[in-house]
Amino acid sequence: MAQSAPRRTWTVQEALDWTRAYLERKGDENPRLSAEWLLSAATGLSRLEVYAYFDRPLDKHELATLHEGVARRAKGEPLQYVTGEMGFRHIVVRCEPGALIPRPETEWLVEYALPQVKQAVATRGCARVLEVGTGTGCIACSIASEVPQAQVVATDISPDAISLATRNAEALSLADRIAFVCCDLDAGLAEQDRTGFDLLISNPPYIPTAELPTLPREVSGYEPELALDGGADGLDVFRRLLACAPTWLAPGGLLACELHETTLAAAAQLASQAGLVDVQIKQDLAGRDRVLLASVAS
Repeated sequence: MAQSAPRRTWTVQEALDWTRAYLERKGDENPRLSAEWLLSAATGLSRLEVYAYFDRPLDKHELATLHEGVARRAKGEPLQYVTGEMGFRHIVVRCEPGALIPRPETEWLVEYALPQVKQAVATRGCARVLEVGTGTGCIACSIASEVPQAQVVATDISPDAISLATRNAEALSLADRIAFVCCDLDAGLAEQDRTGFDLLISNPPYIPTAELPTLPREVSGYEPELALDGGADGLDVFRRLLACAPTWLAPGGLLACELHETTLAAAAQLASQAGLVDVQIKQDLAGRDRVLLASVAS
């Protein structure tokens, strides 16, 4: 009987170079970044270690994991769903289909809202935060992680999102300071728990319905439409938040929302008409209008 050919050994560098070239041919806009993340996920090496251990061979299991990840990415599946995680500010959260993938723009939503939380802590020694539409839980977990005195209530209408957010909080040892509730807006909260918040924060569905077909396939084909579609003008959920904000927030409390860049001016006008004060539009790192801040009068 003839002997079978010996199995080829792939090094980290060979796997990285092949993956980058293959994904580039498949139309990946950032093939090297994708290759780094996929190889990191398959081997357990950090992206920096990938370059430090070029000669390290991959074992059979690592090669199989990398092959599966490359195949999924080549079909257009978001990298974060393939690798199962995403960095957000100072934490890393698990990502799964059924919850919106955290994006850098949302880090700015947290950045603009944190001074309100810290001010409440400085004044009273604690802060109460309500997040509506928590998704992966990245916002709630970031606030709880960066301000240990904050107590956060986070809601989402999707059971899958609440399950994922709960697991992310547990993995980050934050579960004792974040209460996750599966409900529409605040419908699942007890009456006495619906008032007195220092901050109401949300990254609601805000893409105008007519723009959904123009989204990249990587977004529209994989991420939940429930977390994307903001209605005809992108402000359907924002209007509902605006109607509840004066009840949910304590005097001086802050509403902070991430919205579509084309809707911020209209949203600011609606906030002023609703009686909120100190209405501000803030930009993201690219200089695009991204975040609306508005306060309940003291």
